[in-house]
Amino acid sequence: MLVLMSLLCACGQDIPMVSLGVNSQYRIDRMKKLILHPEFTGDAYRWTMKDRCGQDSLVSTDRDFIFVAATPGTYHLRLDIEDASDPVCQEVEIIVEEEAVAYSRYITQVHEYRPAPGQFVGIMPLYEEGDTEEDMRVKAQENISGTNDIMISLGGFGGYVTFGFDHTVVNVAGEKDFKILGNAFYAEANPNPSAPESGGSCEPGIVMVSIDRNNNGIPDDEWYELAGSEYHKPTTRHNAKITYHRPAADKMPTPDKNSPITDTTYILWETDDGKSGYIAKNAYHNQDYYPRWVKENQMAFSGTLLPGNAVDESGGKGSYFVLYAYDWGYVDNHPNSEEYKISFDIGWAIDKNGKPANLPGVDFIRVYTGVNQQCGWLGETSTELSRAEDLHVEDHTHFTEHMQP
Repeated sequence: MLVLMSLLCACGQDIPMVSLGVNSQYRIDRMKKLILHPEFTGDAYRWTMKDRCGQDSLVSTDRDFIFVAATPGTYHLRLDIEDASDPVCQEVEIIVEEEAVAYSRYITQVHEYRPAPGQFVGIMPLYEEGDTEEDMRVKAQENISGTNDIMISLGGFGGYVTFGFDHTVVNVAGEKDFKILGNAFYAEANPNPSAPESGGSCEPGIVMVSIDRNNNGIPDDEWYELAGSEYHKPTTRHNAKITYHRPAADKMPTPDKNSPITDTTYILWETDDGKSGYIAKNAYHNQDYYPRWVKENQMAFSGTLLPGNAVDESGGKGSYFVLYAYDWGYVDNHPNSEEYKISFDIGWAIDKNGKPANLPGVDFIRVYTGVNQQCGWLGETSTELSRAEDLHVEDHTHFTEHMQP
């Protein structure tokens, strides 16, 4: 609702009444977005907020401002619109209250589930004859929402899942904001005695985040990558594209007689830089690796491609592959016991040009497999995940369980 306002003396010179489109007071629940859009057009915009010491701190120079807070309280915001003829100033008081119904710490909705081909696709979650893409999305949601902790696989490079919570996950300065559980582990019997300890089965997935700017509840706004430890390294390739081809129904397998691989040329993949290869099929998983619920005979994905992290520590025999963990910033990259390593900071978000996104919070989180590698009889590297948690929301489920008589 638009309001008419006149500037107070504290805002500088007097100016005429202006239809601004920003109210002087708002009342919202914590962890819910307030999107402020001034109708008045100016040469520049300055949003400032009082810090704990009562000093004005610049929080944005964009025309629109999205406010979200993790804790209840009264927040004082000020908008200055610079204009040669009609400068505008507006003081805004935002009263943030505790939510009436406690938020869930856990995933409440899976918006998309689109895995790339892989040996666990159609198993985690289980495909049943006739299932549609929507059926599989619902199954993925059932697996990883709440405290269910049932693993889903994202297949090869690019395969992804998009999920969200029943609130906006707030970007709290200086703190990790959410964590995502996978099934990574460190090897206990690495043949290489000098190898790093953080190696075993580490299948890094890249995290993308988005804030619902248009407030429609759909993940159709701009996406931002959480720049992990490998983002700026020359071995990392950005904006990589890959296409997978469904194998023909009458394709003749090309087995490796010296290993459990039953088809070395099972699913062809091609990248935009002219490389190609195959996702092999092994004797341990006999289902279709190409998602049966996908009607198209080609699947294309794009994203940041991390360098391969697998090493054949059996001296080239192909009998003992070790996948070494990257330092930080990826899903299914460290064991769940390493909570600091499986937790993420929204402050890491960068835009498509590699510049800090400065997001106040996020409504959608996407995880996709970040490597493209085949590890002999172990198969392709595929990110798995089972749960995500907002670290700023109390675990009411855990508390209730302990209160039971």
